[in-house]
Amino acid sequence: MRIVVALGGNALLRRGQEMTAANQRENARTAAEALAPIGAAEELVVTHGNGPQVGLLALQEAAYTEVEEYPLDVLGAETEGMIGYMIEQELGNLLPIEKPLATLLTMVEVDPKDAAFQDPTKFIGPVYDKETIDKMAAEKGWSVKPDGDKWRRVVPSPLPKRIFQVRPISWLLSEGTIVIAAGGGGIPTMYGADGKLTGVECVIDKDRCSALLAKDIEADVFVMATDADAVYLDWGTADQKAIQRATPESMDAFDFPAGSMGPKVEAAQDFARVTGKKSIICALADVADAIAGTKGTTIAVDAGEIAYHG
Repeated sequence: MRIVVALGGNALLRRGQEMTAANQRENARTAAEALAPIGAAEELVVTHGNGPQVGLLALQEAAYTEVEEYPLDVLGAETEGMIGYMIEQELGNLLPIEKPLATLLTMVEVDPKDAAFQDPTKFIGPVYDKETIDKMAAEKGWSVKPDGDKWRRVVPSPLPKRIFQVRPISWLLSEGTIVIAAGGGGIPTMYGADGKLTGVECVIDKDRCSALLAKDIEADVFVMATDADAVYLDWGTADQKAIQRATPESMDAFDFPAGSMGPKVEAAQDFARVTGKKSIICALADVADAIAGTKGTTIAVDAGEIAYHG
C-alpha cells in the first residue's frame, strides 16, 4: 500500500514552543516513532509544514543587514533540507539500517495570475502580540492577520499546479525507499515571460501540495496528521462532535476555518473525489489506527452516511 502522510506544523514545532533545534529534534523523534511502523510495512512518503521555520529564517535574514534578504523560495529550500534531515535521521534510528531513506528538495509550479497574490493568507513565523507586530509590519512592510489570540505574518498562498520531482519520488518508492518530499508545500516556482523557471515570494499550502503529490504518485491513502484527533463540528462548544467518516459531498454542507481545518478538509475532499480512494485527518499518534478506520476522520466516496465517533 502506498501512503502519503502530511505532518502538520506541530509535528516539528508546537504552537508557542521555543524555536530551538533541540525542540525540533525532539518533535521529529516523536513523529518518527509514529511513522516508523508504517514505513517498515508500506510504501511511505512524508511531507511536512515549515511555517515557523521559514518565518524564523526570514527574521534571521532581516537581522543581518550586510546583504540583501534571501527570498522565500530559497528559505523554503533551506527548511526542506533541515526538517527532512531531522525526520530522515530519526526514522533511520528506528528502522533497520538496510531500509533506505531520502529527502528530496521539491520544486512546485504556481500560476503568476493566481488570485492569492492579491490576498496573502498563509501564516509564517512566530506569533506576536498586537503592539509588536504592528511595529514590525510598519518596519518590514509585512501583511499581518490574527491567529487565535495572537498575530502573525501572512504571505500569498497560490495553488500548486505541478510538482517537478514526481518521477524521482516514484522511482525511489519503487526501490523501497521512504521519501521525505514537498516540505512546506514545496519550493514555489513559476515560469516568467522569458520561459525560464524562477523562484516566487510565497508559500504553497502544504496540504494542497501533498494532496496533489498523492494523486500524482497514485497513493492508496492520503493522511493529514495534525494537532486535532479528528474533524469536529461545533468545535469548542458543548455540542462539538467528531466526524468518523463522511463522503466528500456530505462535507460540503459544513464551513471550516480557512486558516486551519478548511484547507485540510478541501484537500481531503479533492483527493477522494479525483482518485476514489480515502483521505484521513487525524492526530499524529493515531495514524496507524486511523488508516484502520478506528480513529480520526475518513473522507471517501464510499463512506456512506456521515458517522460520528462515539
